[in-house]
Amino acid sequence: MVAPHNCENMSDIRAEIDALDRQIIALLGQRFEYVKAAAPFKSSAKDVRAQERFDTMLQQRRIWAETEGLEADVIEKMYRDLVTYFIEAELQHWRSELS
Repeated sequence: MVAPHNCENMSDIRAEIDALDRQIIALLGQRFEYVKAAAPFKSSAKDVRAQERFDTMLQQRRIWAETEGLEADVIEKMYRDLVTYFIEAELQHWRSELS
């Protein structure tokens, strides 16, 4: 990994961004495995949706974003979209486990 200030040209910068995005996508895949693993521990669709947990999680991500000097609204939207997708996928997985 080359530090941003050590990149010598746009090719270096793009290569580093691509490498970071690859790592982020791999981490999202790992996160999704935990989402699916949570399904057996939930006894209802309400448990899967867990609105209170969802709200708390978004607030924590906002705090983390601010700590990292990022725009909290952007990070919240990104996580809201991501986790909403994961919740829907978890609901499908949970329902298939019941069948």
